Amino acid sequence: MAGSENQWSSSWWMQFKVLLRRGLKERKHESYSGLRIFQVMTVSILSGLLWWHSDKAHIQDQVGLLFFFSIFWGFFPLFNAIFAFPQERPMLLKERSSGMYRLSSYYFARTAGDLPMELVLPTLFITVAYWMGGLKPSPATFVFTLLIILLNVLVSQGLGLALGAIVMDVKQATTLASVTMLVFLLAGGYYIQQIPPFISWLKYVSFSHYCYKLLVGVQYSETEVYECGGALVHCRVFDFPAIRHLGIGNMGWDVAALAVMLVGYRVLAYVALRMGQPR
Repeated sequence: MAGSENQWSSSWWMQFKVLLRRGLKERKHESYSGLRIFQVMTVSILSGLLWWHSDKAHIQDQVGLLFFFSIFWGFFPLFNAIFAFPQERPMLLKERSSGMYRLSSYYFARTAGDLPMELVLPTLFITVAYWMGGLKPSPATFVFTLLIILLNVLVSQGLGLALGAIVMDVKQATTLASVTMLVFLLAGGYYIQQIPPFISWLKYVSFSHYCYKLLVGVQYSETEVYECGGALVHCRVFDFPAIRHLGIGNMGWDVAALAVMLVGYRVLAYVALRMGQPR
């Protein structure tokens, strides 16, 4: 027992701090590169222009924008996170074999260091696209929308880390992620409202489905109406086909599902790393 404790030259906390500082210095240029900022802000401005000042009279367009939010910030973080562990594997094996640090300190430093890197760009994106797109002009609704997207980003990133840690091959992990996200896209609840019962379980494993439901749920209330047959005819927003089949109800369950995925994917990533690394 004493030998196991003495194999490390520094405490877990010291290892965590050193690895966190190193990770922030190494990845800040990649995360905030001009190309990545240009990519995100171009898509944000373009989507804002395409949905410029939409309103409930064109509710299909607004719902489409909300679904686009959930899908874009499902794909983007996932495909960025896939490369993390496969690219760092040679360095990790070398440093771990020499007993420089614990795997847990490396993993938690990597996870903590990703938070400021991964949450700034989606915040800028939503801030631009939300107000340009004509969504509900309510600060509270905007904040809830932003928080849902940020949670979705962390879940998506966790899945990317898990796939990368399990496969440890960029090409294979990218292919697996593409298939996974395509399934999540189709089962998200926007393209297909009536999914056959024998395959309807797919939507319950899709984080895009829960994100989309939450975005719609905070954007509209049960009492809101829209023009559905001329200026004098109004229908309930929740009776709109694309929304009615979502089953907007207790949003707490949707948040809980995303929270379970958030923790589950990251635990899976750590277990996969543990199984492939020396102790």
